[in-house]
Amino acid sequence: MRDSKKTVPLVQVVDDDEGMRRALEALLATIGHATATFARPADFLQQHDPTRPGCLILDIRMPQMSGLEVQQQLNLRGSMLPVIMITGHGDVPMAVQAMKHGAFDFLEKPFRDQDLLDRINAALKLDAENREVIERHADIRRRFESLTPREQDVIKLVVDGRANKVIAIDLGLSERTIEIHRANVMEKMGARSIAHLVKMHLMLTGENG
Repeated sequence: MRDSKKTVPLVQVVDDDEGMRRALEALLATIGHATATFARPADFLQQHDPTRPGCLILDIRMPQMSGLEVQQQLNLRGSMLPVIMITGHGDVPMAVQAMKHGAFDFLEKPFRDQDLLDRINAALKLDAENREVIERHADIRRRFESLTPREQDVIKLVVDGRANKVIAIDLGLSERTIEIHRANVMEKMGARSIAHLVKMHLMLTGENG
């Protein structure tokens, strides 16, 4: 059973400015977001749970580790967490560099509360969509791995568009046996049609997102 707390999106804030952390925490609380704030990037990185949905609000200029360095650490870990950079005057070039490395967006201080909230909502939406795609891929992978080796052979030939008679010849089996394997493949994969089966197989082979 999933931990219900871990399925609730968490908006995390990393900023060495205590006043900014408190202001953001209060703002996010008013609209019901679960939040966690950190003064030190190292503390955030130590507790970071990549399975927890949400987004990260990250100050770009901090004494111990810059926001850009934090983002690089997340990238090395394969994190998908959308990052919203908070920049001071003169830090915009750094923020642009961060976006080239995968940051979601940036805001220059001082900013309007609504501008931040809009970006947070967009980041949370993107995170949910990304996780849904990954879970869908994982589910298809699990279904494929539930097939017998022979059924895996059959699916590859079916998605190539080969008829049962041809598949039977290729595999040295009777056409009736291929029909049974094919029916099992469709059921185990949860395929509604051959087109649906082809799409799932393409996702497995990395040819289609």
